[in-house]
Amino acid sequence: MPSTVFVTGGAGFIGSHVVPLLLERGHKIRLFDNMFRGDRARVAEWVATGDVEFVDQDVRYGGAVHAAMKGCEDVIHLAAVSINKSQADPYESVDINMVGANNVFAAAADHGVRRVVFASSASVYGDPESLPMKEDGPVNPLTPYCVAKLAGEHLLDYYARRSSLSWIGLRFFNVYGPGQKPTAYYTSVINHFVKRLRAGEPPVIDGKGEQSMDFVHVHDIARSVVMSLDVDPAQANLAVNVGTGIDTSVAELARTLIAAVGVNVEPQFNPRDVLVSRRAADITRAREVLGWEPTIDLATGMKELVETEIA
Repeated sequence: MPSTVFVTGGAGFIGSHVVPLLLERGHKIRLFDNMFRGDRARVAEWVATGDVEFVDQDVRYGGAVHAAMKGCEDVIHLAAVSINKSQADPYESVDINMVGANNVFAAAADHGVRRVVFASSASVYGDPESLPMKEDGPVNPLTPYCVAKLAGEHLLDYYARRSSLSWIGLRFFNVYGPGQKPTAYYTSVINHFVKRLRAGEPPVIDGKGEQSMDFVHVHDIARSVVMSLDVDPAQANLAVNVGTGIDTSVAELARTLIAAVGVNVEPQFNPRDVLVSRRAADITRAREVLGWEPTIDLATGMKELVETEIA
């Protein structure tokens, strides 16, 4: 049955794709966002439907979170400070990503919320010892952001033991797609390559381009969030990888973008020592628990991004 869903960070990049899917399913939404990066025009459109209520507040204020959550059956917690910013300002990162998360989870337990869906991160693994990366494999968070995401999963486990809530922690891999800020870590590489290609210049890659990421389209990320609301409580209370299972090297990414832009160049490689890190998700649990599969391949997603987003 459609519920009233409390969505933190719902006006951000991933939230802007989650909210329309929730509305399609008939949910009512209470959107809680401090609008630091949010799109007020889009939020106004959602509010105009009559199915979205907007609360302009910050997860760092526990009283505001508790008051706003009253009457909600489900919670989707997306609000966070980025991994890059967490290294520049660890205090703010811990304040928002850990204290803010605890405010949300504690309020959910107090209000008898049924399900909490938490935007965790594949960054909790650190540099993996082997691929694909599995949820029950070793974790080694390397930044305040990563530490907070792993702590969030443990906090949820704590609140689930003392209340009626159940939870799913979605470990997102390298998210890309429409609406992402051009300065975001992964899209900055994409933007740099595309700008060179449009100028008729080849992309320049440090080392041999062996560093890899598991790129997953934001629409598929949003689907995983909404599908997590439907997981049987007996299968919940666990972390779930959300990726494609494919590690795409920087060299492969460059060639994908060359095809998307439609130019006849070859990547140039800048000989230098580069720490090669690789990422690829084991998505067996996503298939078994969520019934989720990625639907947008990298070539299709990058072509769409180049045509509609990157000027």
